[in-house]
Amino acid sequence: MIDVRNLGVSFGDVDALGDVNLTVESGEVVGLVGPNGAGKSTLLGAINGLVEPTAGTVEIDGENVRELSAQALARRVATVPQETDLSFAFPVREVVTMGRTPYRSRFERVSPTDRAHTRRAMERTDTVRFADRSIDEVSGGERQRVVFARALCQDPDGLLLDEPTASLDINHQVRLLSLLREFVAEGRAALCAIHDLSLAARFCDRLVLLANGKVLESGTPETVLAERHVERAFDTEAAVTPDPVTGTPNVTALAENESRDARIHVLGGGRIGARAIATLAGAGFSVSAGVLPRGDVALETARARAAETITADPFAPVDTHTRERAAGLVRNADAAVLAGTDGTNRALAAETDRLVVVDDGNHPSDRFESVVGIDDLLAGVETALAADGSHHRPETPPMND
Repeated sequence: MIDVRNLGVSFGDVDALGDVNLTVESGEVVGLVGPNGAGKSTLLGAINGLVEPTAGTVEIDGENVRELSAQALARRVATVPQETDLSFAFPVREVVTMGRTPYRSRFERVSPTDRAHTRRAMERTDTVRFADRSIDEVSGGERQRVVFARALCQDPDGLLLDEPTASLDINHQVRLLSLLREFVAEGRAALCAIHDLSLAARFCDRLVLLANGKVLESGTPETVLAERHVERAFDTEAAVTPDPVTGTPNVTALAENESRDARIHVLGGGRIGARAIATLAGAGFSVSAGVLPRGDVALETARARAAETITADPFAPVDTHTRERAAGLVRNADAAVLAGTDGTNRALAAETDRLVVVDDGNHPSDRFESVVGIDDLLAGVETALAADGSHHRPETPPMND
């Protein structure tokens, strides 16, 4: 549906895009990802006819964009820009109805068909409830949904979206991208510039990674979001692990911290354990972990950071040798973090005097002296490391599963 071939865009002596190639077929969402200044907005502008290429071509449904009238192009593709400025304080309903402009002559009145499209677009985007409010009176997130509704009202074959989730809370981010999936399921196409790599991996069929105006990689989210590609494009260390719920790549940028002369052992897996491992490793601590069941997201997170791990088969008893190895890592660590509730790891917690317990709502907190939320983990670890190691150890169950 959208075909970009050898596209180049220059602004004076500055090359914004160079030799870019991509396609977007009907029935798929393609995500444009990359750092700020990579050329994502410029590429979208070249596709919707607002930016004139200096090389290459852009075709929509087999027709060169430069040969289409503005009205003809608007019937084929609609754009959801990153920022929208309106000269007048129109009611929200009228802003959405503006999506029907390509189908009317200059002085033609709004038709029943136009109203039907407006109503459906507002219902789909949950904007009906503030339809009569001025566009100046809605929040930034609400305004973004109004603009998305206007694009749907345009009834195009393709959508171009420039950071559509940037001003939305997580609930409306997921809702908007789910609507985008519904849009392409109707046989249409979407190209979406998106800054959140994990969201892009979850909702896009394919990704195109841009950096310095060039395509570094394109393909499935699993292929494009390999750590080496992310680190090259964003110039930062990153960890990529499967999301425990969706299974799609989850990307975490790691801060560049100096290595700390302390090792922390993490007891417990799942999402809390994985986040604890990522947080500690990102803060510069040497991390070990286990006992972790094979296939656990925390194990994948630990391996991505080259942490020493102790593993066992899932849902199987932990043998004595494995327990002793794990107990040795706990004893030799400068502190331990308990981020799980299973009997083995809670029993292993008794091997240290410097224990930090992550409160996930399942621990009997009155049995532990140092209980913190996951967001306060680093502060809890620093407190434990500063302790003299003589405080009371928690009661723990015997080592049997």
